[in-house]
Amino acid sequence: MSVFSELMSLVYSGISALLLFWHSVWDALAGDADVLSTDWSWVLGIVFLVLTVRGVLLPLYVRQFRSQRAMQRLQPEIRALQQKHRGDRPALGAAVSQLYTRERVSPYASLLPLLLQAPVFLGLFHVLRHLRPTITDPGTQTLYGWTAAQFHDASHALLLGAPLASSVSSGGASVLVAGVLIAAMVTTTFLTTRLSMAGSGAADDPAQLLIRRLMTYGLPLSLLVSGILFPIGVVLYWTTQNVFALAQQAWLIRRHPPIESAPAPAG
Repeated sequence: MSVFSELMSLVYSGISALLLFWHSVWDALAGDADVLSTDWSWVLGIVFLVLTVRGVLLPLYVRQFRSQRAMQRLQPEIRALQQKHRGDRPALGAAVSQLYTRERVSPYASLLPLLLQAPVFLGLFHVLRHLRPTITDPGTQTLYGWTAAQFHDASHALLLGAPLASSVSSGGASVLVAGVLIAAMVTTTFLTTRLSMAGSGAADDPAQLLIRRLMTYGLPLSLLVSGILFPIGVVLYWTTQNVFALAQQAWLIRRHPPIESAPAPAG
């Protein structure tokens, strides 16, 4: 087994342990109450699993956001250096490096949180997709610390009468439930991306404007297509994290308003 596989196996086990913990909490509080044909202990277990992970990662998001603001603040000086050292890439690179050192800013600071977040959200996605009633092999069911009974219970859990493991193609109640969740997922993705782009300040570069449009409209459209294939449990997870991300982005922008872009000094 590779180092990456071992790492992801640990992530899957940790995500599973967290999901089982929240399920046990809500199971103790709600028991087997069947309200609106929903297994609330598993539904709320997924919701609070996402909220816990997002809460733990919040300091990384704050650090990433501050790094983006710092880079935005330095853009006028960087443009001035680009004009001053036009055609001299070594001199430009040295000057920009000195600017970063002086201001104690790293252009790569925002990448570290992304690298740390990626395995966690891959783990969330994998664990929830793994909970399928079509998996009958006991060895596979009991991966990542599950018991066969827990796996069976989770893979047959319902949300408004639709199995969490089902998708739009499953028919019946799954069509309506999955459709509503997919609409919510696409809408919250669009709002979160749009707010993120607005919070990064104005963009006057055509390439940046094109990237912003692709992110704002392309990402939600891609989720609309892929959401049809996702199990309801995965769409629930994605929608929950989008709602959290939307509130988080609004909070960060309010605390750190975007810096108005200043024109570069004339060379």
